[in-house]
Amino acid sequence: MNKEKYMETSDKNILHVYNRFPVVFHHGEGMHLYDTDGKEYLDFASGIGVMAVGYNDKEYKDELSDQLGLLLHTSNLYYHPPMAEASEKAVKLSGMDKVFFTNSGAEAIEGAIKTAKKYAYVTKGNTTQEIIAMESSFHGRTVGSLSVTGNDHYREPFYPLMGGVKFATYNDLDSVKSLVNENTCAVIMETVQGEGGIYPADPSFIKGIRKICDDNDILLILDEIQCGMGRTGYPFAYQSYGIKPDILTSAKALGGGVPVGAFFVTEKVAENSLKPGDHGTTYGGNPFVCRAVAAMCDILTKRDLPGHVKENEKYFTDVLDRIIDRFEPAVARRGMGYMQGLVVTCPVKDVVSKALENGLVILSAGTDVVRFLPPLIAGKEDFDEMEKKLTAVFEQLS
Repeated sequence: MNKEKYMETSDKNILHVYNRFPVVFHHGEGMHLYDTDGKEYLDFASGIGVMAVGYNDKEYKDELSDQLGLLLHTSNLYYHPPMAEASEKAVKLSGMDKVFFTNSGAEAIEGAIKTAKKYAYVTKGNTTQEIIAMESSFHGRTVGSLSVTGNDHYREPFYPLMGGVKFATYNDLDSVKSLVNENTCAVIMETVQGEGGIYPADPSFIKGIRKICDDNDILLILDEIQCGMGRTGYPFAYQSYGIKPDILTSAKALGGGVPVGAFFVTEKVAENSLKPGDHGTTYGGNPFVCRAVAAMCDILTKRDLPGHVKENEKYFTDVLDRIIDRFEPAVARRGMGYMQGLVVTCPVKDVVSKALENGLVILSAGTDVVRFLPPLIAGKEDFDEMEKKLTAVFEQLS
């Protein structure tokens, strides 16, 4: 098939819930993607934060190839070696005590919500649980995860959603305090808001929420599906704040390209929440995805990718700051590590589309932010290449 035929066949058969760009990617190598016409693209999106070690990484590929020849699936009725290996490494990397593997980030959020509700039921006998979530947040597209997503655009077509959810203003501690009552069972927030525009939590805000939760026996759920697994220069972003959540969600880079998510809990939460029969999954944590998780944990640790991100963050942000200095439509930057947002006054879709034409893959976040999520292997030469391509984009738009 040629490019047009691939797109035509896909559009004919696949439910139209995405407005896809007119490109057909065929393969990747390191920091670059290649389409069916052989055109090369510098990838600063990493599949929305998934491809942490880029494309065709030999160590990662060898681990998965080996598992393909052993065992793909058994169900959770039995043990298997990758389960033991992945759980031990993921728990250690996360700093938590227990893990439950899911198929996606949205399922990790669903599990986190159920865990918080069960904890309130067990410890307080509370059957009227309320959750405080954040405005402009994004936690997924299932009914439960939409219920705690603070964006009416995603929510309105699917009302009624799960009840008992109240929304506070991100980085406004007083707005959280005003919503706390005897029925509050959890506060859920992204440690760094992604879809909402790349907003890191203020230290005083996240530490203040931790204190509110401690004082009221409320569980703090941190969503690190996008910002976790080394992207901020720490294995998980919360570790930069000197606090610890009660429940932590992960996905995206956790599997390095294989669909897998997880939610982690402390020992206290584990002892007072989900029991056999309360939760389950057929595919979650099967041998293949667990091998991927174990491989990703090993690669992040052995290659010290969080340290690599810290070392190169300033070089990355200096490039974006130079774009701001040179081009009027680029007005501000914010973010942490390899999760950066560039605020623009021109239509963000035009920047993203024009970048793709120039061989640069980037994303949008909200209505006015260009989002950069490069693979964690990105180095100075990649940022130099990105600067040249982004410069060409803004010159063309100007």
